[in-house]
Amino acid sequence: MKLLLDTHLLLWAAAGSLRASARGLLDNRYQELPITSEHVVAIDGLPPIHKDPFDRLLVARSIIEGITLLTVDPLVGQYPAPVQMV
Repeated sequence: MKLLLDTHLLLWAAAGSLRASARGLLDNRYQELPITSEHVVAIDGLPPIHKDPFDRLLVARSIIEGITLLTVDPLVGQYPAPVQMV
């Protein structure tokens, strides 16, 4: 199962020094995903619920890729997208 993590959750998963934890994230099969122009263009079609452009990018990516976005952000959770609050 593929999941897209909001930045909060990624930082919690790293828990500690990001430099040291980056290797542990990769060892646990976390993958870095590229941002494409398709993702950026899709932001324009989202309702203006959240002002943070990176969070809007994550929502757009979850829609385009069909990947569930896990978040603790209640504003992100309001989007009509595959978003799950944790």
